[in-house]
Amino acid sequence: MMYLSNKKTIMFITGAFVSHTCWKEWIVFFESKGYKTVAPPWPHKNELPAVLRQTHRESKIAQIRLSNLVDYYIEIMDKLPEKPIIIGHSYGGLLTQILIQKELCSAGICINSIPPANVLYFNLPFYKTIWKTSVFFGSKRKTYLMSFKDWQYYFTGEMTFEEQKESYEALLIPESKLIMRDIFTKTGKIDFNKKHNPLLFISGSEDVFTPASLNYSNFKKYKNLHSITCYKEFQNSNHLSIIQENWENIAEFIANWLMKIT
Repeated sequence: MMYLSNKKTIMFITGAFVSHTCWKEWIVFFESKGYKTVAPPWPHKNELPAVLRQTHRESKIAQIRLSNLVDYYIEIMDKLPEKPIIIGHSYGGLLTQILIQKELCSAGICINSIPPANVLYFNLPFYKTIWKTSVFFGSKRKTYLMSFKDWQYYFTGEMTFEEQKESYEALLIPESKLIMRDIFTKTGKIDFNKKHNPLLFISGSEDVFTPASLNYSNFKKYKNLHSITCYKEFQNSNHLSIIQENWENIAEFIANWLMKIT
């Protein structure tokens, strides 16, 4: 098979609030197709979610900035044998767009991505979502821990109560309030006219946190006619679609897309 001999590297980038262990089934899936994979945790997030939740008020996670994350992933990518393919979820989708713009990856897949600052300036509903899920105006010295009620509404709609509870216990971690504010800074902007490597946007019809309409607006902003930019919406998919029942359909779509562009 074509991509069994390709041996390209995929780097998974996790979103805010969620442990990097969310990629465990994706790692198995793509390694079975011949890819090498890495899924590094964000800085200060390498402990089990339960441990991070217990210590969140004194956690160094509160110091994380968007610029820190960009530098952190660049350092990791510099140690890889080639420019990786990046699959980023949520905040990881924003990081994917930034790293694509810096010409550091061979392709990027943004799943339910938080859009760049210059897509969001006039999007009042998303401002309200950010305020609700990170206490936007609270103390920046403390982390924010999302409630189970918000997890149900923003991340895991369409899932059973048992699935919501299980995923909350298994994946939820405290988050820096600074990174949410940093979305709206210069670091969070993209030059949509610049030529870039292939970029795929994936959205979910039931995503409340970053709705399909917001992802589509992000996709449409890319204007370079010499670059591949694609979009796909999955029905009945929520914001945490990477662990939802139909996650393998999304992974298979991505694998097929990668075959076409490589």
